Amino acid sequence: MSAESPEGRDLDEVGGEEEAAAAAGGQSRPTGDDMASVVEYYAGKNVLITGATGFMGKVLVEKLLRSCPDVQALYILVRPKAGQSMQQRVSDMMKCKLFDRVREDNPDFHQKIIPISSELMQPGLAISPEDQERLKACIDIVFHCAATIRFDEPLKHALQLNVIATQQLLGLAQQMHHLQAFIHISTAYANCNRKHIDEVIYPPPVEPKKLIESLEWMDDGIVLDITPRLIGDRPNTYTYTKALAEYVVQQEQDRLNIGIIRPSIVGASWQEPFPGWIDNFNGPSGVFIAAGKGILRTMRANNDAVADLIPVDTVINLTLAAGWYTAVHRPKTALVYNCTTGGINPFHWGEIEHHVMSSFKRNPLEQAFRRPNANITSNYLINQYWILVSHKFPALIYDLFLRLSGQKPQMMRIFNRLHKAISLLEYFSSQDWEWNSENMSMLMSQLTPEDRKTFNFDVRQLNWPEYIENYCIGTKKYVLNEDMSDIPAARQHLRKLRNIRYTFNTLLVVFIWRVFIARSQMARNIWYFVVSLCFKFLSYFRASSTLTN
Repeated sequence: MSAESPEGRDLDEVGGEEEAAAAAGGQSRPTGDDMASVVEYYAGKNVLITGATGFMGKVLVEKLLRSCPDVQALYILVRPKAGQSMQQRVSDMMKCKLFDRVREDNPDFHQKIIPISSELMQPGLAISPEDQERLKACIDIVFHCAATIRFDEPLKHALQLNVIATQQLLGLAQQMHHLQAFIHISTAYANCNRKHIDEVIYPPPVEPKKLIESLEWMDDGIVLDITPRLIGDRPNTYTYTKALAEYVVQQEQDRLNIGIIRPSIVGASWQEPFPGWIDNFNGPSGVFIAAGKGILRTMRANNDAVADLIPVDTVINLTLAAGWYTAVHRPKTALVYNCTTGGINPFHWGEIEHHVMSSFKRNPLEQAFRRPNANITSNYLINQYWILVSHKFPALIYDLFLRLSGQKPQMMRIFNRLHKAISLLEYFSSQDWEWNSENMSMLMSQLTPEDRKTFNFDVRQLNWPEYIENYCIGTKKYVLNEDMSDIPAARQHLRKLRNIRYTFNTLLVVFIWRVFIARSQMARNIWYFVVSLCFKFLSYFRASSTLTN
């Protein structure tokens, strides 16, 4: 997957003059107090964040609190869960290691976080009338991060979370007395049925209102049957509903100042609050962990295709800068930012495979199933062969061992879940896209040198091998909660697995000899010929080495 840089122009030069940038984007010129820096802009502001307990939402909350310490308050919509109150969820979130740097600077940072009970699946987002009035009276900027990111989400559910909830939030935003910007987090793959994707809102595959009305009366079975025809040439309900949501947001551009952020595959942090922070198994993280554990041995992907990973802190820095720019310049039309790396600093799936394997051999995960050794292939038949030989066959043997030892078999179930997850990613790992990123470049040119450091989203500076190394270590430390001091023991475990593999291979050769070769004169002759040939080559190289010395 790839993104294209704008005509090869330098990122610092694109949109250089403020007047030119304003004219190109249809913005009105900023005046007076509007010329504040990004940090100064957020001082005293009340911010509403949806999806704040999710991966990107947490990073957004942390960045605002750390880099904009004078922000007035962060109102976050939180869904109470069974057995856990809204306050407990927020308290658990703030105990996360992600907030360690904020906690050091301001131990009372939690006082600026104000949770609002909400449920995206309910009418009006289930926000109480009192809380609605409170938000209408004080909110200055909205960051809408909440969405379902499950690729295989049933269409009705995805439509409710990604489209209808966005409509309802926009309705609330229109009633906010002091709102200056509404920033919507979309995805670079909302229009993945196109090969070249500009920073524009494309016509929706269907009118959202008509689709919502049509699905209201249908039962889940009917919706499931017609889903493939509805989503057409898009791979899943996620990309389909995110495209609809962009159109819904665009419809409000005459009433609200709107910015839309389109990140590609969001991965671990690059620099902030520390390298490699990640807290989930979603996307590439689960694949990396499966490969590091030696469970994943093969994956269908194009080695030469661009793996358009984007670090989460890069996305958040761009999001906050876009919030500032949208509020200050008040664009007449919604500005779209393709937040991608492929056209600016490309890295390929084959390179990722190499660096992930190398990293996990240097910093192995604890209790690996096998030594890390995954291979990428674009050939379907070869991939199926390796799934059978390297996944299913070992899983059957291991489950048999568990049964004989009185334990519950689990390995085949794990592999089935892994194959399902990888199959959902194949569409994105087997082809390329080209994204226009002129607005991302223009925004960078509008920042002061200090803001460029504080809110860095210049992916030209990204060192991929170093980033992948930190990413793999991050999965070990923050997702699996493994101690780095245990690495020597983990390396010893890998050596043990290597010895087991050598022993197994030796026994297999002996077995093949006894069963097939030793009983056939022709097979023995071929065997002796091959062995003698090998000895001749060894003798030749040894003699050449002696003469050279």
